[in-house]
Parts: sequence; C-alpha cells; structure tokens
Amino acid sequence: MRTFKLWLTVLLLFFMSRGHSQSKNIEGFDFPEKLSIGGTELGLNGGGLREKLGFLDLYVGALYLPEQSSDAAEIVTSDTPMAIRIVIASGLVTRDRFIEALEEGFDNTSVGDYTAKDIQSFKEFLSDAFEPNDEIMLRYHPEEGTTLSKNTQVRGSFTGLAFKQALFAIWLGDKPAQKSLRQQMLGL
Repeated sequence: MRTFKLWLTVLLLFFMSRGHSQSKNIEGFDFPEKLSIGGTELGLNGGGLREKLGFLDLYVGALYLPEQSSDAAEIVTSDTPMAIRIVIASGLVTRDRFIEALEEGFDNTSVGDYTAKDIQSFKEFLSDAFEPNDEIMLRYHPEEGTTLSKNTQVRGSFTGLAFKQALFAIWLGDKPAQKSLRQQMLGL
C-alpha cells in the first residue's frame, strides 16, 4: 500500500509539473511558452522545423502572438506586438545562406514593403558566422518597429508596419519559406 501511494504521488507531481511547464520542446529545442514585448505578453502560437529535401534539418521557427490565431493574413497585416524565434539546427545554415533565403522570401512576398537598404541592414546586423543553436529573434511592436536580435543581443531595428508585414510574410504569406512550417507556426 505504501509503494502504491508513493507511485501515485510521483505520477501526480509529474502531471502537475507538465501542466505548469514554462517551455515547450519543438524538434529538440526548448521554446518559452511566453515572451514579453513592450509590456505586452505574447504566447507561443506554434512552431516547427524548416527542412530541405525532406531530411536536412535547417532551423526551428516559432511564432508568438498576443492571442492564439491561425489566420495567416490577419497575423501578417496586424499592427500588434508579435515575434518569430528561429533556432539554427544545422551547420548547413550559414550566414550567407540565411541572408539569401531572406532575400528570396522578400521577393516572394506580396504583402508589405522593403528596400535594398533593409536587406543591406540585415547583412550588417548578421555579419558574424552562424553556428548550430544560434537564436535569431524578430520582435515587432507598433511603437518600436521590428527589432532583430541574435543570441539575445540586439543587432538593429527596422521601422514601419510595411516592413514587418513583408518580413513575417516570408514564413506566413502566400508563398512561405516552407508550407509545413507555416502550418505548424499557425498551430494547425
């Protein structure tokens, strides 16, 4: 009887701790359940793996919103705080390849606006080499614009809603970087 009570207590504690988890494991990486931007609390909407050729893991991306949503068009055009967190999963993701993928993503977007100066700023803000486990954070707040961080260090910012729309459309737009990642970020 004593052993039964001990096991029951252990199981109860296990399930209680899972309910109060402060992070979620997505494809082997921990993502916090909550972020704060300019005093606004954001929750993890969804996340998933960006891969190439169906077997090369590149990075894991997650979307944070003030309220859960699966409406990609509304998210992209919204002028509310939000964030995308990317964790590099492979040495195949170099700084140059990441910038090339961003340029291609910007070319594919039909929402928002960006300039050649914005692309140049990305190159300058991300001037050092990428390593597995590096973190890229894109945070948007209407009063502050879009802030780019690498490994928790703020690298620079971009002004305007139109730029944020074009940037977030890379992952959530009509021609996303990867459709399955888009679905996962939307929590579908």
